[in-house]
Amino acid sequence: MKNRLRELRTARGWTQAELGQRLGVSRQAVIALESDRHDPSLDLAYRIAVLFETDVEGVFENPHRAP
Repeated sequence: MKNRLRELRTARGWTQAELGQRLGVSRQAVIALESDRHDPSLDLAYRIAVLFETDVEGVFENPHRAP
């Protein structure tokens, strides 16, 4: 699932480890999310959105949205 996680994280000046700590996940999990190798759980997607003060679609592309 395409996302803006790296962009949002770097705009805040956070490392992958810092983001992982804020979310309660490992740095490896952040790497997998940023590289689109792993889709987050719904709970994690909402926690990410809250952390960046946006909605879920502000972080993750909706693959079901009509073009």
